[in-house]
Amino acid sequence: MLALFETPAGFALFKVLNEKKLDNVEDLWKEFETPEVARKMVTLKAFDKFESTTDALSSATHLVDSKLPKGLRKFLKAECAGETLVVADSKLGKAISDKLEINCVNNAAVAELMRGLRSQLSELIVGLAGSDIVPMSLGLSHSLSRYKLKFSPDKVDTMIVQAIGLLDDLDKELNTYAMRVREWYGWHFPELAKIIQDNVQFAKTVKLMGIRTNAADLDFSAILAEEVESEMKEVAVISMGTEVSDHDMLNIKSLCDQVIQLSEYRAQLFDYLRSRMNAIAPNLTVVVGELVGARLIAHAGSLMNLAKYPASTVQILGAEKALFRALKTKHETPKYGIIYHASLIGQAPPKFKGKIARVLAAKSALSTRVDALGDDADASIGIESRAKVEARLRQLEGRALGKISGAAKGKAKIESYDKDRKKDTPGVLSAAKAYNPAADSTIGAAIQPDSGKKMEDKKKKQDEAQVVEEVTVVQTSTKKKSKKNKTSKEEPDATTTPVAVEIVQVKTEGKTKKKKVVKEAAEDIQVTEAVVATTTSELKSSKKKRKAEVAVEVAVEEVVQEKKKKKKKKVSED
Repeated sequence: MLALFETPAGFALFKVLNEKKLDNVEDLWKEFETPEVARKMVTLKAFDKFESTTDALSSATHLVDSKLPKGLRKFLKAECAGETLVVADSKLGKAISDKLEINCVNNAAVAELMRGLRSQLSELIVGLAGSDIVPMSLGLSHSLSRYKLKFSPDKVDTMIVQAIGLLDDLDKELNTYAMRVREWYGWHFPELAKIIQDNVQFAKTVKLMGIRTNAADLDFSAILAEEVESEMKEVAVISMGTEVSDHDMLNIKSLCDQVIQLSEYRAQLFDYLRSRMNAIAPNLTVVVGELVGARLIAHAGSLMNLAKYPASTVQILGAEKALFRALKTKHETPKYGIIYHASLIGQAPPKFKGKIARVLAAKSALSTRVDALGDDADASIGIESRAKVEARLRQLEGRALGKISGAAKGKAKIESYDKDRKKDTPGVLSAAKAYNPAADSTIGAAIQPDSGKKMEDKKKKQDEAQVVEEVTVVQTSTKKKSKKNKTSKEEPDATTTPVAVEIVQVKTEGKTKKKKVVKEAAEDIQVTEAVVATTTSELKSSKKKRKAEVAVEVAVEEVVQEKKKKKKKKVSED
């Protein structure tokens, strides 16, 4: 019986000297307490050494998957002919028996035997010291861990970190150079800066045109649109710029060359960054885009570090200063950092940006872990995650529109507003109203007969109200004056009514005239009281309402005429 044992240095094949002791599993450990006792139990028959680390990793990966390596197959064919083989993995034993037709054994006694061999391995294998086994085991375990995590050497995220850093630096330098070209050439042709907004087109135009007087003879169709070109040529004739020398224009053109070269290199660098992001982090690229994903990786340091971050950290990554300032001052913490520049957050309304940022950070964290630790190179997880974020965004927008419409929950029906739509028939549009020019004039409204009747009715009502007020005032004033005449001979207070004014004037002429005026006022009060009493009783009945109004009008007119007659008599007597 032979025992197969895997070591970091190679495969070892031991000969079991006493097979009967394998039946006593509980006492089998005693056979490996010391190296001397272990040599009586087993002895080394053959050893197949690994040629390189790559060979060791290949054999180890095959054994992890319970597959038979090519080197082990040759070794067992040469050494195990007609023998029973003891293996630690039952699946590997089945593969050996199927391919090499070797009887393999795997039971509880085999596990104890393997444990004993491991404890005395350095003593049983001559030339393999313990100090040599430790570094070999560490190196093989690291290599095996990379394989288990599907870590590919091609996935070097350092290139992404450097590329995004260089891209940001190029953007700053390109903007600085472009603004310098605009300012420098603006002394000669200041109107061109307003006509051409793009920096690269501006630099190419300046390089081709040179002095503005050459614009009429040149063709700019390869750089500018036809409308912009014609406008530029028209303005170049009447430009207010100063003249420049040929030496100055030469330096301006060299600066334009720098702007054009930097813009072309930036385009190449962006294409390179896009290809690297699609190869290293395809799911993260689909969710947040190339630039935002690259900035997240660069800020975290590597793709693996970003995969270790929770979603809450990914959400505010890049806003550390604002976070710690908010914690220090006990204010609200930031809702987003670098992830704010993602297209999905840009599409969201301002009040939903925080919610979408939280959802997008969760999906980004999941996509990053798949990219860093997964074995699939496709972006299926990223596409699915982006679809869920977009669905969440539509849900929030639909809920907001439902609240604005005021419809019941689950029954909201959002329709476009149309002022010409009829209420009873929502599907039919009413005819458009024609314009009425007469409504613009206010002169014709005063001439209309209906408006004249309304004015007359209004005057009558005002006269009636004034008469009733005068009657009540006279009644109260006469009562007060009669009491004061009995108790004292003081002068009464003047009132604002015409009757009271007459009383004050008459008092100076004599008591007789005053008494006469008071009697006349009392008679008038009695008459008006009677009229008011009759009219109020008639107003109570709804059927005689119109008759009561006519009676009131007649009575009021009679009272007014009698008062006028009395005033004329008084004037004539005086």
